[in-house]
Amino acid sequence: MNIIDTEHDDEEDWKMKLKSDFISQAVSDSHILVPIGKASQTFHGIVKANDTAGFIIECLKQDTTEHEIVEKMLMKYDVDSERATEGVRKVVAQLTEIGALE
Repeated sequence: MNIIDTEHDDEEDWKMKLKSDFISQAVSDSHILVPIGKASQTFHGIVKANDTAGFIIECLKQDTTEHEIVEKMLMKYDVDSERATEGVRKVVAQLTEIGALE
C-alpha cells in the first residue's frame, strides 16, 4: 500500500484529516476511534490507541500536514524530530489502511 500522495513533491505538505465517519474519544489512559455511518460498513471494529497516537488523531481532526503534527509533537513530548516523524507516519499509515483519512 502506498500512503504517499504522489501528486505532491513533499509528503510533509500533504493535507490530511480524519473522516467525519470516525469519532474519537479519550478514555482513561487511551484513545478510542470508532467508525460510524458509512465507515462502519467497511471497517468493523474499534481502534484503541495509546496517548501519543491519540494526540496524533486529535491533530487530524483538522486539516493538517505531517510537518505540522511533528512540530506539535516536538512541543508536547520529549522526542527528537526523526522519532516524531516515524511515529506520525506509522499512525497515518494505519489510519489510511482502515480508511479513516481524507
